[in-house]
Amino acid sequence: MRASDKAGVPRSRTHANDLLLVSRGIRVPAASDASGAAALRAYTDLDDTSVLVSLTAARIWGIPLPGHCNGDWRIHVARRRGFSFPRRVNVVGHLLTLLPEEAVEHDGVRLTSPARTWLDLASRLTVDDLVAAGDHLVCSHGAEFPVPKAALCRLDELAAIAERHPGMRGVRVARAALELIRVGADSAPESHMRLSLVNANLPEPELNHVVRNNLGQAVLWPDGAYREFRVSLQYDGQHHAGPEQHLRDIERQERSLAHGWLEVRISKRDLEGERPAVVHKVRRALISRGWSPK
Repeated sequence: MRASDKAGVPRSRTHANDLLLVSRGIRVPAASDASGAAALRAYTDLDDTSVLVSLTAARIWGIPLPGHCNGDWRIHVARRRGFSFPRRVNVVGHLLTLLPEEAVEHDGVRLTSPARTWLDLASRLTVDDLVAAGDHLVCSHGAEFPVPKAALCRLDELAAIAERHPGMRGVRVARAALELIRVGADSAPESHMRLSLVNANLPEPELNHVVRNNLGQAVLWPDGAYREFRVSLQYDGQHHAGPEQHLRDIERQERSLAHGWLEVRISKRDLEGERPAVVHKVRRALISRGWSPK
């Protein structure tokens, strides 16, 4: 209602039959296909203090969340301490102490910054899942990559925000995750792949490595690389199931061999269980290239 008054929309229009009441003071067109931030804008337009936080902010930033969070699609809204508690249908209310730079505007909505959203998730996620969340935020790829990518925040920003809130719930998990976050992982499975290898005392693969030909041209961009042993790791997600992608995967594998690299292809199933198969696959590949366990 506040936004409609500002826009000069008459009250009679806000009570029209083609609008749905989704929460007190929030009405949307019945045929609306709005999604993401656009679908949530009304919740921060209600007043000047409301901010989207927690799982809701994480989804807007595209942060990967573990399966146990998938069932919670309630809208997490916070106000700063000293204001009234947000109370409305399908809303989880929070009262938070937010420093000025920890609340930003993105796609027309107010929400917690990427770094603050990550810190808030620390009370809900395991260390490994928080590492995957942090990897997503700091991931970047240079101009040599087929799809260059800019980070949503830097690793030092994550470290700084944990330092600024030493008493927050989950901060110990955040500090443990900080030691394991790396730049270059494109997806949560890639993060979990790396963590499985590290936890099994295998060498940590290098991210963002570019394989070049004799002319110095970039020819391969593995998800993980052991440069010394010329072993590359490639996670095959769901998008690799199509026939065209399958042919591209075969061509990439042949190109790897032609440049002296042994490619290890990893699937979702290889990451499952207490003793994931990825560990055996990578250990076998490394040993075949001259690595020996210490």
